[in-house]
Amino acid sequence: MEIEKRTNGFEFQERRVNGFYADHTLEKDQANGIDGMMKENHVDDRADRTCLICGDRATGLHYGIISCEGCKGFFKRSICNKRVYRCSRDKNCEMSRKQRNRCQYCRLLKCLQMGMNRKAIREDGMPGGRNKSIGPVQITDEEIERIMTGQEFEEEASIPWSNNGDSDHSSPGNGVSEGNQPSPVSTLSSSRSVELNGYTTALRDQYIGMPVSSHYQYLPHLLSYAAQSGLLPQQSRSLDPQSQSLVTQLVASEDLEPLCTPMLIEDGYKVTQAELFALLCRLADELLFRQIAWIKKLPFFCELSIKDYTCLLSSTWQELLLLSCLTVYSTQIFGDLGTVTSKYTPSDDELHRFSEDGMEVMERLIYLFRKFNQLKVSNEEYACMKAINFLNQADIRGLTNVSQLEQLNKRYWYVCQDYTEFRYPHQPKRFPELMMCLPEIRYIAGKMVNVPLEQLPLLFKAVLHSCKSSITKE
Repeated sequence: MEIEKRTNGFEFQERRVNGFYADHTLEKDQANGIDGMMKENHVDDRADRTCLICGDRATGLHYGIISCEGCKGFFKRSICNKRVYRCSRDKNCEMSRKQRNRCQYCRLLKCLQMGMNRKAIREDGMPGGRNKSIGPVQITDEEIERIMTGQEFEEEASIPWSNNGDSDHSSPGNGVSEGNQPSPVSTLSSSRSVELNGYTTALRDQYIGMPVSSHYQYLPHLLSYAAQSGLLPQQSRSLDPQSQSLVTQLVASEDLEPLCTPMLIEDGYKVTQAELFALLCRLADELLFRQIAWIKKLPFFCELSIKDYTCLLSSTWQELLLLSCLTVYSTQIFGDLGTVTSKYTPSDDELHRFSEDGMEVMERLIYLFRKFNQLKVSNEEYACMKAINFLNQADIRGLTNVSQLEQLNKRYWYVCQDYTEFRYPHQPKRFPELMMCLPEIRYIAGKMVNVPLEQLPLLFKAVLHSCKSSITKE
């Protein structure tokens, strides 16, 4: 992607943008995401296919029928979040690309009528269908009515926690050992889900309507631990010397110096979409380079193979970048980069084309920023969270030493817990709240691959503007 050479503003040179998006330009044919391989049953002749719901360009077979990314995401959110909509007209609203957002009731109704299969949605809320071989389904008008009115969801919620054969559920109450400490023993499974019925009241209110990734093997036990830890009187305690040593080593592995990518801009300079996109690429390049350097400094670097580290980094780099931007580099990201994005004015066409996936990512990022801003995560906690997130990948393919990875994950889970409880004795729920942020980061990273490349400048502008506004109000 050639960047226009201008006399003011950024010090961009006329060159190709290297890094993550080097092979992706801001062309319309890239409007369906960063990685086409992530699509479900992608059709080769997609240009000739239209969505059976709204008539927009279809991107593949989603939940049994040919549909676009927008209707796919809408159907998934509606079912996962058990949404009950209302139609203000006669329940026969027009469904087209321009009109589809005006009536959610009629849109969901048409999804069901055209055969979208809600049983093909993964229970853990992560991208990808649970069973891609399942085709369109035909259900009766009575069944559709039960779904549209919410009666079906109410009956499902009344079913007690059980293993239905599709996933490996771990009951929160079964993993708490003596002393109300979370027992980190569970079966790793990419399809395991954590249901809302298992949440404690406090955390349920906080995360209501937000499907949480269950890749975090200790999450069910963590929720029970959070429920009971607040009932215990807090006593002074010391930090285990080994925990202190490991935390110190983790922090020493981090490059906490300010980012080097220039983000200064002259007053009155108008930033173009291409310039902002190039700046985002350069930031991502620098952040990824820092993650590679970080791996080589980790205290457990010699305990895993290079192949395993390659698999882990390829699986988590987006999550690591998000975590660092929301914590240790937040001053620059929400300050300097926020100032740059404020100088970029999207066109009406860009605003009109902003996808539903982009809207969901934006809302979740803003929520997560406020959460981290409230917690004021320390460098030590950040280093521990980053290690835990990096190591919690034992269910991905290609690893050569899964058992060692699980042991390392367990070790740093307890190190983080030990440090947080020592450092913040009057915040008994702080450790669970920190850990609950990790699956949300993973979910957001998974959703970002569905956001068209040309929408990233607008996405960052919207997120940074909203977050800066919330800081100003406080």
